[in-house]
Amino acid sequence: MRRTRCASYVSASTYYPILARTRSTHSYVGPVAYDYAQVVVVRSGSAILLTEFGQRPVTVGDVIVLAANTVCRGEPEGRITTTTIYLDMDYVIDQLRWQYAACLRDSQEARTFAETMFTEPSQILHVGEDRAGMMRPWLDELAARSAEGRFPENFYRMQALLFNIFHVITPFIKTSPVRTSITERAMTWTSQPRIRRFAPLRDEARKIADLLHSNPEHRWTISELANEVHLSKSQVGRVFVEAYGKSPIAYLTMLRTERMAGLLRTTCAPIAVIAREVGWSDPDFAARQFRRRVGLTPTRYRMITRGRDDIPRDKRV
Repeated sequence: MRRTRCASYVSASTYYPILARTRSTHSYVGPVAYDYAQVVVVRSGSAILLTEFGQRPVTVGDVIVLAANTVCRGEPEGRITTTTIYLDMDYVIDQLRWQYAACLRDSQEARTFAETMFTEPSQILHVGEDRAGMMRPWLDELAARSAEGRFPENFYRMQALLFNIFHVITPFIKTSPVRTSITERAMTWTSQPRIRRFAPLRDEARKIADLLHSNPEHRWTISELANEVHLSKSQVGRVFVEAYGKSPIAYLTMLRTERMAGLLRTTCAPIAVIAREVGWSDPDFAARQFRRRVGLTPTRYRMITRGRDDIPRDKRV
């Protein structure tokens, strides 16, 4: 079986936060995962797209959106031509931060917001042939300027082209169906901006978030958090959900999962040890929480992000 590795499209010496490439192929592609998010526009032909979450046909008028580190492979039906836009996630989060500047305090909150609302690591957007045709000149120019290799000089034009493309595809992006408050329902990428509603975060919600960030391995309870901010337990839940779209415990789970992912990428520690370090005494429970959030088991995630040969056998479980 062909081994899947996480690949970086460009070297550190030629790093771009935005990069576009147009390719035609008739051969099997992948499986592969990139450190970049990807937006793949089908220009001609068709293929079967396979990810960890199933297989789907794609053809002209379809746009494939892949989160960073999402394993994907393609099986062309004949010849297919695509333009792929590679996007650094820090760059994407920065754009989101300013798009929702009225309610997001910083990039970390923007990252949390993105992970809450855009939970599907792969999506196929059926934008139609007319919209795909509208994007054609923007895609061609973006790919041409990427090939020039003069990113600082081309930055503003490339960004303008990217934003034109985003303006077309964003209304088709699916957001999380789990919406627990008016505030959370308003904070989505919808096709009708007039219904968006932003409210400032309450100080109590920010303090709770700061407590969870500063000590995620602590066994926080709602009662303890309520005492810290001088609210009732029911008020803590309501205030925090309206601010961050999830309960304090779900938010804590997210923080632990992010830290666990970082340790899986950067250390060879056994998964049980990592689970305890992030605050979960039961490694099986930690693995279930990790898979629910990331879509992969800890072992599979480590294999994809580091490569199986880099992991000692006694650290794979």
